[in-house]
Formats: sequence, C-alpha cells, structure tokens
Amino acid sequence: MSPSQIIVLATPVFFLLIAVEFAWGYARGRNTYRLNDAINSISLGMLSQTSAVFTRLFRIGIYTAIYSSVALFPDEAFWTTWYGWLIALVFYDFCYYWLHRAGHESSLFWAAHVVHHQSQDYNLSTALRQTSSGAIFGWIFYVPMAIAGVPPLVFGVVVLVDLLYQFWVHTEHVPKLGWFDRWFCSPSNHRVHHAVNDNYVDRNYGGILIIWDRLFGSFREEDEKCVYGTRSPLNSWDPLWSNAEVYWALAKDSWHAANWGDKLRVWFKPPGWRPPDVAARFPRPAFDINRVQRYHPPLSRAVMWFGALQFLVLLQGVALFLWYADSLPGAQAAIWLGVLTAGLWAVGAALQGRISLTEVLLIEAAALATATGALGLVELHRVFKPLVLLIAIIFIAVRARPIRAADRFDVFLLAGLAFSLAGDCFLMFPGFFIPGLLSFLIAHLFYIALFKINQPWFPSRRALAATLAVGALMYAFLFDGLTPVLRVAVAAYVLVIALMAAQAIGRATVLRDTASVWVAIGAGVFMLSDALLATNKFAMPLPMAQLWVLSTYYIAQILIARHARPAAPGD
Repeated sequence: MSPSQIIVLATPVFFLLIAVEFAWGYARGRNTYRLNDAINSISLGMLSQTSAVFTRLFRIGIYTAIYSSVALFPDEAFWTTWYGWLIALVFYDFCYYWLHRAGHESSLFWAAHVVHHQSQDYNLSTALRQTSSGAIFGWIFYVPMAIAGVPPLVFGVVVLVDLLYQFWVHTEHVPKLGWFDRWFCSPSNHRVHHAVNDNYVDRNYGGILIIWDRLFGSFREEDEKCVYGTRSPLNSWDPLWSNAEVYWALAKDSWHAANWGDKLRVWFKPPGWRPPDVAARFPRPAFDINRVQRYHPPLSRAVMWFGALQFLVLLQGVALFLWYADSLPGAQAAIWLGVLTAGLWAVGAALQGRISLTEVLLIEAAALATATGALGLVELHRVFKPLVLLIAIIFIAVRARPIRAADRFDVFLLAGLAFSLAGDCFLMFPGFFIPGLLSFLIAHLFYIALFKINQPWFPSRRALAATLAVGALMYAFLFDGLTPVLRVAVAAYVLVIALMAAQAIGRATVLRDTASVWVAIGAGVFMLSDALLATNKFAMPLPMAQLWVLSTYYIAQILIARHARPAAPGD
C-alpha cells in the first residue's frame, strides 16, 4: 500500500476528529472553526498530497539513491527490529527538528513552510494545511539517515508516523499536560509555535519530541494568549497564491536589490530581512500585534452551502486520484491534478468573493472538458464540451443589464458565445469541420463588433499589422496541407481572427483598464489556440494536442466572457 493510499484511509479519521473538535467547541461556547478558513486549510492539504505524486524524486528517489550508494550500516534486519524502528523514528524526529527550524530561520525554507502558518485559526484542520513545495529542498535534511543506512521503507514509515502524530497537537481545547509537555510536542507547546506573539515567534520546532528545543535553546512555555497566523498576513483563500506569495516577494526583493550579494542573500537570510536599498524604496509597515485583524470576507448562506458542497465533491476527486495515482501514467496524472487544482482555486475564489458561483461551474466544466478531450474519454467529452459555453451563456444572461437599443454589449457577446457553442458541437463529430469553422468565423465577427462598440476601427495600427503578419505566416505554414476549398475557408478564418485580436488589442490601448487588457490577452490566446488546432490538423501532429488546444481555447473564452463587459454593481 502506497503512502497516498494510507492518507486516503486516514482521511475519514481526520474528519471524524475535526467533527468531534467542532462539536466540543460549539457545545462549550468556544468554537474555533470558520468554514472558509477550514476549507482553505484542507484544500491546501489536498493540493499538497496530490502534488506530492510528482515530488517523489525529492522525497524518496534521492534518498534511495544515496542509501544505495553510500549507506554505512544498511542492515535491514537491525532496522526492522522494535529498537531499530524506535531509533529510526527518533533519528527522523531529530532531522525534522532542524528542517523545521530552517523553515523559520531561512527565507528559502520559510517560503515553503509559511503555508502551514497562514491560518489565523488554530484547530485540527490547520494540521492538514501543508506546503506543496517543501520536498524540493527539504530532502537535504534527511541525507544523514540515508548515509547511516536507514532503509527507504523504514524511512517512509517513520515519516508517516511523525506526520500523523502531529495532527492531534493542533487544538486549543487540550490544556497543558504536565510532565508530557516537558518531553513531547503537545498542544500547548505547538500553540506557542503557531503564535506571532513576540515571546513565541520561532519557538518549539519539535515534531514528536520537544527535548530538541530544550537542548538547542528554542523552547518556550505557553504563558500568554496566542495570536495565530503570520506577521505578513496572507489575506486570501487562494491555495495557489498561498504557496507562491513568499517566493514572489523574495523574487521581487532579489530583482530590485542593487548589490549582487544581496540578490543572493535575500533567499538565505532570516524571514523579514531585506536589502537596505530595497527596504528604503519599498517600505513595509512594522508588525503590531494590537492591529492584527482576522481575514474574514463576507460570506452569504448561498455561497457557504455551495462552497461546502463543491469542497466535498473535490474531496472525493482527490481521494480517487490519490488511490490510483501510483498506477496512472505521468501525463494522465498531471492532467487530473490540473483539474483538481482548478476546482480548488475556483472554490477559494468564490469564498473570497472574487468570482460568482456560476463562474466556479464554468471553470470546473472547462477543466473537465479539457481533461476528457485530452484523455480520449469521448462520451464524457461530448457532455462537458458543450456544457462549458452553455454555462458561459447563462453567466452572461444572468449578469446582463436590461438590454436597450443603445446597449449592444450583451447581445453581441451572447451571439459570439452561441456561435462558438455551435462550432464546438460541429467539431466534436467527424466530417463537420467546415460548418464548425464557419460557426467560429461568425462568432469572431460578433466579437469584432463587440470590441468595436464606442471605439474606432483598429485604434492601434501596430497591433493590426502584427496580428495580420502572424496570421499570414500561419497561413503560409499551413498552405501546403490544405485542399483548394480549405485554402479559401482557412484564409477567411485567419483574416477574421487576426482582425478580432487587433480590435481587442487596439481597444485596450484606448481604454487602458484591467478588463480590456484581459480581453486583449484572451483574443491573443484565441489566436494561439486556433494556430495549435490548425497545426495539429493540417501540418503535423502535436503531442497531447487536445490538451493545449482546449486549455487555451477555454482560457480565451473565459477571459472574454468575464471581462468584455464589467458586472453590474452587486453582481
């Protein structure tokens, strides 16, 4: 049984204990849960476990290679005795202490570990909040175990034991435990670790044993109320940004630093260190614990129920993925990881109020249509592909303001989506390429009319020249593979989509707002999608063509549908 399958089997136990903790806190009038925070924390755990399928090289592969090459005492009979297991577990906990400490004292490691600390709540769901990038460099700290000769199987088991132990210490409902606190990582000791209080920061790193902290001077006893989170709050339910925020901040500071040594030091100095010139140019406010505010954007009952139901569906998807991940080809696993990631991102964005519930369904349907197309699941693809633009049409219709004679945005946008939907349906069946091409040509004409409203024709001559040049080059590339009839049809299509992109880009140069820029990007991505489709069909087969064609196509349609016309206030 793989570690991923063990996690799947342990998941019901995790959720049962979470339910017990919630019920206990609710009954005692001391609830420590918020739905949005708990979903975000568990989503990060789900993302961590699914992405771990692709970091085995760092977690186990490198360890096994070192063990096979230089192990000093690879006596498996010894390591699988009860005392061998115990030594391996203590050995691992010692190495974990130093990895954990590096995660607080070096920015590069903090960039990965910060994910676990971002929650401003402290409960059992916080324990599941894990990084997706920690394995990239974290393996370094376990090299001593491989050199000593701890077999990979034993190593893998003690990793799970240490990790599972740490689940129960993430609670506010267990008080101090006397002698136990002096030897082991306990809820009281670990609460200190998660707090941002001045007296508590960077303390109590132990995984199972707290004696490492007592030996190496990093222990602090809990003696004041803990304030949880990070000193630079995430203020987001976005699981991707949660994993990326510190890396991005470090990259920006490294880029802006004038001194080449500082560009490197940024990554290895303690968290919060910044080159003096960068700190002067881009100052950040000092941390004040009295001004800490809990991030809690408004959450309607409808969004709450929708988010919870979506989360449960995604949880089942993650469980299925983890159960079969070891038997899936790498490309297939990567595609399903992309689907699950898109769903987790969309649910977080909805809980944050960034996108509507319809847009969540739109993103999920687009991800499933792309996956089923790329994996050759024909019958499912024929369900999800038309569903994407049907949802987009519903989204526009629901959001639309009352249509007036002088207000043509929604009419043109809906027509563009409707003809795109027709094109999608035609292209799903052999022998209907020309009707599909004609449908998309008409859709692009409506998009041109949409982007022309209140704007001159092709405001940017440079954009017009560039898109026409790209279109001409693409047509020349395809020419030899086209029949006489297709040469005329494809020429007309290339011209129209180049004009559509030119009009969108020109509109963005006039309006200079974020929405029009996204529309222009969407139009450009549309050109890319069509170029990939045509290359695969008429010039040369592309590896995983459906994945690239459909993913770019849906990105383009979603960007145009969402940003061509801003939502009305309150939508």
